[in-house]
Amino acid sequence: MNRSAMSKLTPTPGQTVGPFYGYALPYTKDRELLAPGSPGSIRLQGTVYDGAGHPIPDAILEIWQADADGNVPHRTGSLVRDGYTFTGFGRSAVGNTGVFTFTTVNPGPTEEGAAPFIAVAVFARGLMNRLFTRVYLPEDEEALAKDPLLSSLEPDRRRSLIARRDSDGGLTWDIRLQGEGETVFLDFSGAEGASK
Repeated sequence: MNRSAMSKLTPTPGQTVGPFYGYALPYTKDRELLAPGSPGSIRLQGTVYDGAGHPIPDAILEIWQADADGNVPHRTGSLVRDGYTFTGFGRSAVGNTGVFTFTTVNPGPTEEGAAPFIAVAVFARGLMNRLFTRVYLPEDEEALAKDPLLSSLEPDRRRSLIARRDSDGGLTWDIRLQGEGETVFLDFSGAEGASK
C-alpha cells in the first residue's frame, strides 16, 4: 500500500466487551468451586449494577482465591469440575436480574495477619476491557484496617470492597460499575495494585 493511500485511512473505534458471554464462556459447574453442600462451602452472591443503578443482565464474573487454609491452589481442573478438587477459580454469568452466585469457601489469609480476599474480574457490556477488583471477608477488622489496599482508600470507598455476612454463613457483595457507591477497581497498567 502506498503512503497516500495510508494517509487516507480512518482509525476505527475500539470494540467493547460483550454482550456475548452466554455463547462461549460459561461451562458446566463453572460457578461451583466445590460441590454445593460440601463441608465448609458457602455461597458468594450479589448483583452487578450499571451507573444508573440498574442491574446488568449480561455480565460475567471470574474469581480467584486461596483455599480455607490460605493456600493458593496450583491444581488443574477448573474447566472440568470433578466435585472434589478445589482449584480456586470460578466463573459466573449473571442472570436476567443481574444476580451472580458462586459456591466456594471462605478464603484463609495468605500470610499471618493478612485480610482474606477473593480476586474478581468483571466483564460487562460497554467496557473496553475487563475490570479487576477484590471482595474482602468482613470479620477481621484489625486485618482489614492494616490491608495495604484498603488503608489507601477513603472509608466510604473501602466499604465497596467488603462483603456482608449472611445469616446462613454466605457472603453478599454487590458490584457498582459507576455512580454512587461505585466499586473500587484496580489498575494494573501502572503501579502495582493501584486503585481507581
